[in-house]
Amino acid sequence: MQGYEAFWLGLTQGLTEFIPISSSGHLEILQEIMGGRSADFHLFLEFINLGTFIALIIYYRKRIAEILKEVFVKHNFKFAGNIIITCIPVVIAGILLSDLIESNWFFSNMITIACAMAIIGILMILIEKLPKMKPIKDDKHLTWKKALGIGCAQCLALIPGTSRSGSTILAGRIAGLNNKSAADYSFTVSIVVMAGVMCKSLLSESSRAYIAENWQMLTLANVVALISGLIAIHFVMKFLEKKGSLEAFGWYRVVIAAIVIIFELLK
Repeated sequence: MQGYEAFWLGLTQGLTEFIPISSSGHLEILQEIMGGRSADFHLFLEFINLGTFIALIIYYRKRIAEILKEVFVKHNFKFAGNIIITCIPVVIAGILLSDLIESNWFFSNMITIACAMAIIGILMILIEKLPKMKPIKDDKHLTWKKALGIGCAQCLALIPGTSRSGSTILAGRIAGLNNKSAADYSFTVSIVVMAGVMCKSLLSESSRAYIAENWQMLTLANVVALISGLIAIHFVMKFLEKKGSLEAFGWYRVVIAAIVIIFELLK
């Protein structure tokens, strides 16, 4: 991994992790532009999640403190329980399918990524016309069944191009949340999911060896991801308050998907 590659991958990770346009899809596309995927490409991407994870902790530090207070002081487990329920499907799917996703060409194929980007993009464009459940005041009033439904939708993010934030925000909207509350819930759940993914990676001796060998490039990428991630999350939370914000992201996804498909067909 060269320095310029680490910089651009970190920047892309930070800018696209929180905007519902698919960080995994953009990273795959970027690596293709830079000359194709290296053998340790996906391992590198796993560890540059640290920067965006820290960005989430910083941005949601007050909310995290409130959740901990609810659990350990007030002994109110409803919201924390919903977060765990939302995480369960993706944990199960990740354990069962991780080897298949990493080894099967289908999941890293540019056409697959473009189609996933387009499908979620179209749903974002049509979100106002999709059937919705009864409106909910905010994410703290979710029922466990709706939390589970959002968790099932999150499993789609295992396919590059789908977007974890995109799929969960869409599911949150259908469950009755507004854009901002759906995003708040999506990002809060992401803290748990990202922490779990990084802990799982660190259990592997080969992963720890990889970190030791590539700590300079990983540090560069994570610092860039942290700074750009903080900028991105502030932007997206403000932008989601505007009418038609998801539709705008949807059109962006469709345009990028069309460009990728055209280039792939012309190869």
